[in-house]
Amino acid sequence: MEAKGQGTAEKYAADISSIREAQLRIGPFIHRTPVVSSETLDAIAGRKLLFKCECFQKGGSFKFRGACNAVFSLDDDQAAKGVVTHSSGNYAAALSLAAKLRGIPGYIIIPKNAPKCKVENVKRYGGRVIWSESNLRSREDTATKVLQETGAVLLHPYNDGRTISGQGTISLELLEQAPQLDAIIVPISGGGLISGVALAAKSINPAIRVLAAEPMGANDAAQSKAAGRIITLPETNTIADGLRAFLGDLTCIFALSIFILGDVLAFYQSRPIVRDLVDDMIIVEDKAIVEAMRLCYEILKVVVEPSGAIGLAAVLSDDFRNNPAWKDCSNIGIVLSGGNVDLDVLWDSFRK
Repeated sequence: MEAKGQGTAEKYAADISSIREAQLRIGPFIHRTPVVSSETLDAIAGRKLLFKCECFQKGGSFKFRGACNAVFSLDDDQAAKGVVTHSSGNYAAALSLAAKLRGIPGYIIIPKNAPKCKVENVKRYGGRVIWSESNLRSREDTATKVLQETGAVLLHPYNDGRTISGQGTISLELLEQAPQLDAIIVPISGGGLISGVALAAKSINPAIRVLAAEPMGANDAAQSKAAGRIITLPETNTIADGLRAFLGDLTCIFALSIFILGDVLAFYQSRPIVRDLVDDMIIVEDKAIVEAMRLCYEILKVVVEPSGAIGLAAVLSDDFRNNPAWKDCSNIGIVLSGGNVDLDVLWDSFRK
């Protein structure tokens, strides 16, 4: 076809409309997770802290929201042959459960070094485990082979508008439960969670601050935001195993697609959500993450994995406490993103 003209479009991979649609779509399947608080932790932080407990979500993490929305967004013909993803953690379990609920196969590519507890979750939810080596190239190559053999649909753990929309439903709930929030602190890794949270939160309240919490041993997001392009690290080293992924093009930098719209050649440019909507990054050491986990266990009486505790670690950090930009943030929402803990690793970390 010969294009007669050009059109351009620039927008985010998700928006408040797609997030509200996701809320209706996944409502029958997900938990509306509670918000909890602690006067003891408020006193330690010097602020009012409100914890959104996605560790109580089905599958043990927020990932089920995005996986559920992605799976139930597929039409019957697309879904019939199943879905496939590559993940070493919570998305693997989440997609397994979502596929089970829809009654379709879920093919899960898992690296051989994945935490045992998360592999067991995949099996428990009926996911078909397919092993890969512990590097991205092997994971992607294995996923390609499975796609060719099965005709299943590839669903990315975070770099997908449907997934981002599902994660954004956290903000819809949280700001209904705690409309007084000045700021929300969210873990960051691939960027799907914080992208959805930021899109929804700032649509509801443009003045709200959205801050990303990231471990020092996997601080590619902070480097990427500073550089204006995706930075990948040669290796990551953090107890927060759920925060070792790298940002995707839909969450961090510009992504350009070309397609035919009628007889018009159109350019679709997805704007970088993290760059535009995340106000700052807070980097914390693993020692602070472990201490935050301890506080969650001892004071909140909530089981969180290291990735889930990083928001509390961030708000208690000197970098946050001493930054004058955040002195007026007196009501802070913290997303406890998951509770799937490898207990052997946990006990070892507490002994160090």
